[in-house]
Amino acid sequence: MQEVINKLRKALIPIYGKGETEAIIRLIFYYVKGWKITDMLIHSREDLSPFVKEEIDKILQRLLKNEPIQYIVGEARFHGLDLKIRPGVLIPRPETEELVDIIIDDYKSKEDLKILDLCTGSGCIAIALSINLPFSEVTAVDISTEAIEMAKENSTLLKRKINLIKEDIFEWDPKENYDIIVSNPPYVMDKEALTMEKNVLDYEPHEALFVRNENPLVFYRRIADIGLNALKDNGRLYFEINPLLADELKEMMKTMGYSDVDLIRDSFGKLRFLRCTRI
Repeated sequence: MQEVINKLRKALIPIYGKGETEAIIRLIFYYVKGWKITDMLIHSREDLSPFVKEEIDKILQRLLKNEPIQYIVGEARFHGLDLKIRPGVLIPRPETEELVDIIIDDYKSKEDLKILDLCTGSGCIAIALSINLPFSEVTAVDISTEAIEMAKENSTLLKRKINLIKEDIFEWDPKENYDIIVSNPPYVMDKEALTMEKNVLDYEPHEALFVRNENPLVFYRRIADIGLNALKDNGRLYFEINPLLADELKEMMKTMGYSDVDLIRDSFGKLRFLRCTRI
């Protein structure tokens, strides 16, 4: 087993770096053997069967072509949850976990909340909030059939009741009012593609990532419009944002009439989130 791990490290560290490589190795062994890190330590001197070695080598060859490990194993870890994930649906990111934490911290003493998650993707935000904010009613919307099917599969797997709606948010208006609206919409400008990693650019759905250079706030503007009608008095709107657009977005939200518009940094110090209130 240690020989296999050394082989993986030698091949992957030049591409993914040391930290991500170790995370990938843990995922591989959980996928092929069902082992968590403690199991890996216990079995570190054991021989692996030819079948297991062959399976790991197949995974390695796909990784060397920059295919994301989450698509290879069909799973992604998010906020302590094991979510199913497939090509065509955006892989949940660690920074999005921080957005969930911000909302949970703001509402940890509240119950019976009504929450709307727009551009839900895999359903990661909606499901994590449903679990951590007891007795909340959560609705999740996405234009993608693949995303809605994935979110349904994940909510069923994790035994969470989420109202899932397949709609284009540019044509859909909610009929109810919400305490919280949250969104991690497409926000990467086309021009940024030149600097993106190949595992993202070549495999993840571009419609869930990119916006046109000339109108990069288009999703935020539409969601803010929805919020003006669909948020309750003193309801809050939460965004994951592009740090390059943070100041422009903050001014737009103020101009549209939102109050307490706050930009919040992620754990790397980037302006990654925006929180504001409908008065």
